[in-house]
Amino acid sequence: MSNFLGNVAMPPYALALQIAATGQEDGLPVLRMPFRDEVLGRPGFLHGGAISGLLEIASMAALYSALAAEALEMRIKPVNVTVDFMRGGIDHDTFAVGRITRLGRTMANVEAVAWQDDRNRLIASAQMHYLLRTPKA
Repeated sequence: MSNFLGNVAMPPYALALQIAATGQEDGLPVLRMPFRDEVLGRPGFLHGGAISGLLEIASMAALYSALAAEALEMRIKPVNVTVDFMRGGIDHDTFAVGRITRLGRTMANVEAVAWQDDRNRLIASAQMHYLLRTPKA
């Protein structure tokens, strides 16, 4: 559970949420966040911050997957994040996948979606914009 794509270590926040890669969808990593008391918001429902965190990690996983070895030398900085909550997440494991909608030299746009039992009934989606920088040698 400490790596999410080969040599890329999971960030501490993802480890705290116990997020792990669980498979692939169209070549993109699908992540799973198990339901437990630490991700509770109001009784019986996931906390919005836990859902948002899962979406952010899924979008980063999509970026690391697309950039491969390049990503290890890049600084990837979130510029803008918009999360839409469609329904309350309940006491089930939650899954998420990110898809890159635009990848340029300095910017990337990623859409991430989260669901529980039914892949077609999303509980949340996010639009994320990242600044991509290569450190100067």
